[in-house]
Order: sequence, then structure tokens, then C-alpha cells
Amino acid sequence: MQKGCLIRTLHPMETLLIGYARCSTDTQDLSAQRQALMALGVAEERIYTDHGLTGSNRSRPGLDQALAAVRAGDTLVVSKLDRLARSVPDAREIAQQLEVKGVKLALGASIYDPEDPIGKMFFNILATFAEFEADLIRMRTREGMAIARLKGKLRGKQPKLSEKQQTELCRMHATGEYSISDLAEVFSVSRPTVYRTLERHRKTGA
Repeated sequence: MQKGCLIRTLHPMETLLIGYARCSTDTQDLSAQRQALMALGVAEERIYTDHGLTGSNRSRPGLDQALAAVRAGDTLVVSKLDRLARSVPDAREIAQQLEVKGVKLALGASIYDPEDPIGKMFFNILATFAEFEADLIRMRTREGMAIARLKGKLRGKQPKLSEKQQTELCRMHATGEYSISDLAEVFSVSRPTVYRTLERHRKTGA
């Protein structure tokens, strides 16, 4: 195969493969990504992960460990680009680190060579689409929340105490027989919640 070719078939015998997987929330499962990486030839003990961290969060311990583990000639393997980075600057920074170390990047079964000029352009295009996708998701989320508010399905943070509980808390406090700590314990809320309830009662004059 010619030197400098952008896309090459991944071959686990040619180089050491280091895998990386990430999910954005604690409720998501990394099993599918792990299985995909192992199917590409990555040994399970060489898969580094971040759980509950967004791609835009550059402080990712698992990614830092993966980048520290790769050496010249190795290949960093991710199932999709959006698992590695969700912004163009972040993707470029990672690509620069790999280029300095002489490490290739595999997106699924295709390898990106950071030393190839066309490869750099291809990587930037992919990163742009990944960032665009992330922006679309954020936009759809905001639009969905706006629609929900209009329909009365999203009312914001609700008080921890009902109206009756708030009235009773204020009545008990007015007797002078209960401290803030006592009230917090009785109503199973925090001290700041008690203070806020009393302050709202004072402002409304109820």
C-alpha cells in the first residue's frame, strides 16, 4: 500500500491498538462501544473510558490516559469521531498531540494519518460535522423545552414543600419554640430551604 494513503484497513498485527470510549451521561452504557473496539482488534485491557462526561468537556481522565499510553507507531482507536471530540478546536488539539507522538487515529476501521496533508483536511471536515451535529442536538433540546413550557409541561423547579407545609413551617417558627435545625429535621429539608421558605413568607406577608 502506498505511503501517505489517507484510509487504510486496520490490522491488529501491525501496531499496538489503544481504544477509547465515552458516553455523556451516567445512564448510558459503554458496552456497545467496548464490543466495537474489541471487534476492531483492541485488547479489552487497552480500552480507556470516560463515563458521564460530555465530548465538549476537555477534562477527561480516560482520554488523558489513552493519549499517555500511545507511543510512536501505535494507533488510537475510537468507534466514532464524536466519541473523541465534539468541537473542531478540541479535535485539532488531539490531532496535534497524535501527530507530535507519531500516532495514527482509527475512526472505526479507517485510519487517519496525521502526517498526511489530505488526512488533516479530512479530519477537520469530520470534526466540523461532529460539532454541527452537537449544535443541532442542543438546538432541538432548547426547542423541545420551549414547546413544553408553552404547553405547561415544563414549569421549572418546584418548591420542595407544599403550600400547607410552608404555612405550617412558618407557624411553627413564629412560636419561637423551634430552631432552624429543628424545622429542617421535622420537614426533611435543608437549612437553606427553611430560610428561603421563611423569607418568601416574610415578603408575601402571609
